[in-house]
Amino acid sequence: MSRNKQTVETYLDGFRKNDHAQILSCLTDDIEWTVFGGFRLTGKEAYDAAIEGPGFVPPPQLEVVRMVEEEDVVMAELGGTVKRDTGEVMRMSMAEVFRMRDGKICERRAWVIELKENDYR
Repeated sequence: MSRNKQTVETYLDGFRKNDHAQILSCLTDDIEWTVFGGFRLTGKEAYDAAIEGPGFVPPPQLEVVRMVEEEDVVMAELGGTVKRDTGEVMRMSMAEVFRMRDGKICERRAWVIELKENDYR
């Protein structure tokens, strides 16, 4: 496995464990994170504050469907679930683009779609 893919795997594992230090260790100081339709932020401090989104109970359950890499970009298709603070479980499908610099994530672009009961995942 390439260094870039290993970094993304370590990063995702950090989310699965709600381990902020592990997640942040995979990021450059000037990290940019965009969740389309949601938010955009820059920097590790802002990233750290946004790891646990409002209304959700960590950690999420994340499953990599596939991951591909070309040059300094790793793309991942993910499926998963996360509990809401209401007790409901949100099923989701995600597409993630990770731009890498020197083995760390310098930009993350995410598309997250909430799945309904009969939706394909």
